[in-house]
Amino acid sequence: MSLIFPYDDSVYRHMTDTACHDVGLDSLCKELSDDPKEQKLIMDVISSMTADIRVSEYRQAVFGDFLALPDMCRRMTELFDKLEYLRGYASLKRSSDERLGILYLLHRLSELNEYITCVEEMNDCLTKSDIHSEGLCRFRDLIASLYEEQSFSEMKKDIYALKEKTADIRSVTVGINLTDTFEAESLGLISINKKPFRKSGVVSNFADSVANKNGIKDTTEWNGDMHYHQADSNSNFSVSSITDILEVGHRHNIANMQMLAMARHISKDTTTVNVPEGDGMRRSTFYLENITNKLLNHLVKKLSETLTKYVDTAVLNISGFIPEFIYYIRFAEFVNRCRDRGMLFCTPAPCDDNDTSMDTRGFYNLKLAVNTEHIKDIVTNDLVFDKNNSIYILTGANRGGKTTVTQAIGLLFVLAQAGITVPADMFRYHPVDCIYTHFPADEDKTMDLGRLGEECVRFKEIFSSCTEDSLLLLNETFSTTSFEEGYYIARDSVKALLSKHCRVIYNTHMHKLAADAQLLTDESGIAGVSSLVMQNEGGKRSFRLKAAAPEGMSYARDIAEKYGVTYEMLMSSGKE
Repeated sequence: MSLIFPYDDSVYRHMTDTACHDVGLDSLCKELSDDPKEQKLIMDVISSMTADIRVSEYRQAVFGDFLALPDMCRRMTELFDKLEYLRGYASLKRSSDERLGILYLLHRLSELNEYITCVEEMNDCLTKSDIHSEGLCRFRDLIASLYEEQSFSEMKKDIYALKEKTADIRSVTVGINLTDTFEAESLGLISINKKPFRKSGVVSNFADSVANKNGIKDTTEWNGDMHYHQADSNSNFSVSSITDILEVGHRHNIANMQMLAMARHISKDTTTVNVPEGDGMRRSTFYLENITNKLLNHLVKKLSETLTKYVDTAVLNISGFIPEFIYYIRFAEFVNRCRDRGMLFCTPAPCDDNDTSMDTRGFYNLKLAVNTEHIKDIVTNDLVFDKNNSIYILTGANRGGKTTVTQAIGLLFVLAQAGITVPADMFRYHPVDCIYTHFPADEDKTMDLGRLGEECVRFKEIFSSCTEDSLLLLNETFSTTSFEEGYYIARDSVKALLSKHCRVIYNTHMHKLAADAQLLTDESGIAGVSSLVMQNEGGKRSFRLKAAAPEGMSYARDIAEKYGVTYEMLMSSGKE
């Protein structure tokens, strides 16, 4: 299952990197997170689009739970962080050929216990949260089933009991097999004991036992005759055989276990061993582990693998949801920050009318709003896509907001289909299968074909890819040549787009193209082209949309007046 991609039969199309940049998705991702990995994760989701309305509604319900349950989000984030930390630094990351000892097993038991606790707390958190969405309900049920099926509660008890028992280990008895020349040949674990060895003269007892006619036994069972004596930790010497070990031990009063550690390093190739420099007793645990590992390696490995396989099944399943939780949590944090600043958002809804493919009221450009100091200065607009208005020719003065509105429409669809609340008072829509953009290209990308050639090639690719469910955002397309040439190409392009039945906003300075809107509609007979203008109010840009015929040369007059190049202003300036 997935919290983001719920249906296997949904078809996805990916927006190009250029389209993502044109719509402002790269800037949006940076607002959501400072982590480049998280930015990529979010970008991968929101740029992957499908016209399947089920996906949008599924995501919207999940996001609604995330917005409504901040405490659940916080707790689940903490548990996921803990789970990731354990996965990243667990002793399980040891190389497979590294020897596994009793200390490794004890560490692994602690880690497994932490894994189980994480799953247990996730199960508790989700069960107690007021979840309504299908996605989170399915995730809650998955966690509950994993917890029950893997018998986590019983495993936790077993681990706790095993840890309690291993905590009682105080000594280990090891036997050394000798060759005919009394050299150490092999060694083995005799017993693991709850009590420490008693202090006594171990070397003298050993010597007495050897001298005694009954001292050398027929069996290898230990009866407690050999006792432990604290060693002098500052001894430094070399030995060449087991008899040297006993002699040196007698001379320097070395502990039994330290002598055994020395014997552990005697091999068939060499019988020379050096006692560690410095405080040798401090390393006795290390030597103890080496000795006990001789017989415990296989047992420890099997036990660890048995315990781990149950936990890993659940952990790997749960870990796959971490990126999806991060996706929703980052958006929830972002929307809440925006709301705190006074921005308005609404939950998108599907259009009831088949003739209407989008109806939005009070929408604004989220990218612009995020970077605006005073939210009350943001201008909102309304717009409808239907069978009479499938292509809008948007004209207006320079810096009048044409590109801002064009980009805002793209962001509305991206956010709605990503499952996120959108910056508008109301937004009803039919999902798009992809968003295509045709904005001016950088000069270095037009060197081979020239600007007009590059524009034509890129537009043809977009036209070939788009369908009746697509959204096209055109910004000053075919404006890099003379007006006559640009208008001729643009008019044919609009007529061709009408046959596709797709939704288009064409932002342009070619007022004649907008003036031909009704003529183009009459010629097609299948869809409508409308003229849309950015209004001027008292000679000032209002940044408000209006369905109307283009105002033509009045825009040029506005620009001329702004920069003082009307005839009157120039003549007046000359006289001064």
